[in-house]
Order: sequence, then structure tokens, then C-alpha cells
Amino acid sequence: MLVRNFAPALVFVAICAGVAHAEVPVRIDQFDHWGAYSFKSGDSVSCYVLSRPIEQKPSSVDHGDNFFIVSRLASGDKLVPEAAMGYDLKDGASMTAMVGDKTFPMFTKDRHGWVKDETQEPTMVSAMKGGAQLELQAVSRRGTATSYSYSLSGITAALKRIETCK
Repeated sequence: MLVRNFAPALVFVAICAGVAHAEVPVRIDQFDHWGAYSFKSGDSVSCYVLSRPIEQKPSSVDHGDNFFIVSRLASGDKLVPEAAMGYDLKDGASMTAMVGDKTFPMFTKDRHGWVKDETQEPTMVSAMKGGAQLELQAVSRRGTATSYSYSLSGITAALKRIETCK
């Protein structure tokens, strides 16, 4: 499961790091709070949507750059939700995502979080399309409990746009 989920994370790392000699991600379009992007590496194209939090707590700490990403796997129509944090997460600590009355436990590795039960990914994406806000709770390596609110305004249009991304 970890190998499957690291592909979107690697795309994101390349985006943030500005890796020399690597292809540059291209923003296809912006839909309210969600951007649609593509990233070409060799003959392969990865497509994803991402958003930044509209609120971060506690306000007294440096959160770095945090994103919530939904990637479309190159192998088909499968969508993979992922949290990418601007700080290291506590080893072994879980992360929780909530959309409306639905809760999605997530596992973490370094600065990323993925849905623990991979069969729940379509349910989470569906909830995001129908929801107003995504709430994310995490714990930093230093033990600080953090929370993030992401607006879901624009996610449906952004996801629709990457359906034909090549």
C-alpha cells in the first residue's frame, strides 16, 4: 500500500523542491479553492488537484506549507486522497479527516497522510464532492496537536477537469 501511495507524494515533492532538470508541474486551471495540475515525467503524466487550508490551528505555531491533494492514478480512474504537511508528523501517530458526519482515519509517513483503508478512498472523494469543508487533525513530530480546515468549494469542477488530463 505504501508504494502505491508514494507516487503522488513524489510528484508533490518535485513541485515543492523545484528539482533541477525535472519537468515542472503545470496548473491546468483554478476552481475556487482547488487547482487542477499535471506533471509530466518521461512518458508518464500525473494529474491531481490540490488546495491549501483556509484555517490552521493552533495559530501560535509555524505550520509550513500544507496541502490536501487528490491524485488520479495514471493506471485509470482511481482517485487517491493525500495530506501533505509542511512539517514532520509524529511517528506512529494517526491523522483524521472529517467531511460532514463522515470520518476517515489516515496513516502517516514523514510529512504525508493517506486513508488507512484504501477501500474508503472513493467514499472520501464522494464525501468531499458533496461537502462544504474538510477538517484534518494531525500531530507534529514535536507532539503538537494541529488542525486544518479546507474549503471544498471547487473540488468537483477540479476533479472533473483532470478526468481528461493527459
